Amino acid sequence: MLGWDANAKQYVLPKLRYAYDALEPHIDAATMEIHHSRHHASYVAGLNKALSELAKIRDGSGDAALIKHWSREVAFHGGGHVNHSLFWLTLAPEAMRGKAPSLDLAAHIGRDFGSFERFLSHFQAAANAVEGSGWAWLMYDFVAGRLIVTQMEKQQNLYMTGAAPLLGVDVWEHAYYLKYQNKRADYVKSWLNVVNWAMVDELFALARGM
Repeated sequence: MLGWDANAKQYVLPKLRYAYDALEPHIDAATMEIHHSRHHASYVAGLNKALSELAKIRDGSGDAALIKHWSREVAFHGGGHVNHSLFWLTLAPEAMRGKAPSLDLAAHIGRDFGSFERFLSHFQAAANAVEGSGWAWLMYDFVAGRLIVTQMEKQQNLYMTGAAPLLGVDVWEHAYYLKYQNKRADYVKSWLNVVNWAMVDELFALARGM
């Protein structure tokens, strides 16, 4: 999922399982190409650079005074790489996607949000209310054993929250501005049409088994 080159010992940009125009008309091809091949690629490059610099510090050839800087770079770029990898994974064109949650996931959504419609309303409200750049996520809280919706600023590390990410919408402007301009709510509503619920089901089952 995260794209690792064992020979080069570095992260690589994961290939999409569908073409850039496959999510039209909800997400346009130009946005998809720029988002994946430039923005996501920059997170991969930044992560590899930061890990390389930290390795130099460990072997004595780097500047130890910069360890705080490079550690922050790992957190930011690593978070961006993980977030985007999950983002692509949970989207799919019509022929490839599960169009609704499984009975098990639907039951948990109903229990924790009241109904699927209330979940959608909650999720969209959270995404639309993110200040600046960030994400809205559906997550499984390991401690409470419940589904939650939360906001994440910029590229925060999801796994530091004690919950497993299941579905996330990117509300950085690069994810929608070419098509939707400043109409984030329209983008989020349209984005829900290309969610691959079959993959969300798989991630939910995996999280519950941890």
